[in-house]
Amino acid sequence: MEQKHPLPPFTVETAKQKIQMAEDAWNSKDPIKISMAYSIDSVWRNRSTFVNGRKEIQEFLVTKWEQELDYKLKKEYWAHSNNRIAVRFEYEYRTDSGQWYRAYGNENWEFDENGLMVKRYASINDLPIKATDRKLK
Repeated sequence: MEQKHPLPPFTVETAKQKIQMAEDAWNSKDPIKISMAYSIDSVWRNRSTFVNGRKEIQEFLVTKWEQELDYKLKKEYWAHSNNRIAVRFEYEYRTDSGQWYRAYGNENWEFDENGLMVKRYASINDLPIKATDRKLK
């Protein structure tokens, strides 16, 4: 049986631990490693894109980091309940033309009993920034 600790029900401490693990994984930019935190049939909404299952997650992430260069992410605890966690986040990236962006948003996560994320809903806004305005390095 596949498990990804910590398992629900979450406490503030274990929710923050899960968030830090997600931040670390996403900053690795390793689509396979990241996808292993999600259930085989995980459902995502990322902006206006809908993604279903690990294979599509991996494909989505490969494409994402072909377009979002020098990616750096910071996640922050917002709230949690039994098997759900809400986070606020910001990340920065640049395009191949050299334009930097800061993306802000929130995510709502739902986990199964094995600690795998079954639902991820992300609302994201991008703001063009100057390289000198970067906060995350």
